[in-house]
Amino acid sequence: MRRSNPYVKPTDCFVTFGSLRSPNVPRNDIMNDMKSKTHWLNRTVLAIGLTSLFSDWSHEIATAVLPAFLATMGVAAAWLGIIEGVSDGLSSFTKMGSGYYTDKLRRRKPIAVFGYTLTAIATASFALATQAWHVLMGRALERLGRGVRQPVRKALLAAAVTPETYGRAFGFERMMDTLGAIVGPASAFVLLPLLHHSYPKLFALTIIPGLIAAGLIAFGVKETKRAPIAHVPFRQQVRDLPKLYKQMLVGVGLFGCGAFAHSMLILLATQRLMPTMGAAGAASIAVGLYLLHNVFYASFAFAGGWLADRVPKKLLLALGYFLAALMAIAIIALPISVWTLALIFILGGMNVGLEETLEDSLAAELVTKEHHGMAFGVMSSVNGIGDFISSVVVGILWSAVSISVAFGYSAVLSIVGAIIILFLPLHPRKVAD
Repeated sequence: MRRSNPYVKPTDCFVTFGSLRSPNVPRNDIMNDMKSKTHWLNRTVLAIGLTSLFSDWSHEIATAVLPAFLATMGVAAAWLGIIEGVSDGLSSFTKMGSGYYTDKLRRRKPIAVFGYTLTAIATASFALATQAWHVLMGRALERLGRGVRQPVRKALLAAAVTPETYGRAFGFERMMDTLGAIVGPASAFVLLPLLHHSYPKLFALTIIPGLIAAGLIAFGVKETKRAPIAHVPFRQQVRDLPKLYKQMLVGVGLFGCGAFAHSMLILLATQRLMPTMGAAGAASIAVGLYLLHNVFYASFAFAGGWLADRVPKKLLLALGYFLAALMAIAIIALPISVWTLALIFILGGMNVGLEETLEDSLAAELVTKEHHGMAFGVMSSVNGIGDFISSVVVGILWSAVSISVAFGYSAVLSIVGAIIILFLPLHPRKVAD
């Protein structure tokens, strides 16, 4: 009779998902790997989500009332476009540098903590503004902090989950960010009358959720161990990025050149409703519409992330771009009323929810984890440059020519960007770890 080997255990030969486990691989390692693939909502993902919630809470309180605050200074749409555009353009270079250097470091988290702290202080500095250029300086400093932290946050998030769950992880982070964007305008809506429409006092209060966000990223995120990549010249790293990722960047960049800051929607609503509702009434309705915008933003961010793990990401991203074009066409073609403005704000929220989630998750899929910092930095820079161009051009066209020309320009570039994204392969080759 054949005798069994007393040193081999029955558990050394079990099958998992159709493949035999090697006797040399501990069972706990495989079970932990299986768990990591299904339990994507871990401590780090949750902490990053809460960080985004509180940071955007702070940011959106300021953003919701900023157009009305500038209106009290007699500032036109062109100034708002310059403030948003210059700030985004400046931050784009910071994002590129942050993404490049974060891949070289063993610990990325301290950079993120610094970025969130700077953003909180800069946003609260609006309380000291008495002229439009003061707002420009504060906004630029705030976006500088955002530029430092954004590629790092995305790299920390991507490192905390498996490629199979990128869509859900990034969708969850965007959803939490947008919940902050809901609470922010709602807070502004409630606090502004209580503060007797004192904008400086409201801006000063933004530092509370902003610093909470910095604390969450510092103490809540558990950074995974990693070895920094060897030094590679900046230009070489850019050249080494995958071809499909670069093709995606072309579509992202062209779309970005037409994707104006949605704070312009608040200005549009405020200006169009002011003759019939007065300054205070128009400002309150505009904040309420922005709140509606962010409800749809949050809903479509998570829904888009969930779908992105199940259907081709490029189709969802192109849909988001087409929704932006539809929003711009609605501004041109529909008579402006509270109801048509509500439709415009809803389309804007749907567009941003899909766009931000799908750009991040598709980029994470196309680039290896070791180079996620660089990839997110380059994409954020492309977006920042696009935001600079779009906000300045749309703002100037709006003031100097007409609303139809301004938003017609936006619609055309949104459609072109969507078409380029559709030319990506239906199932792009996954190169992420």
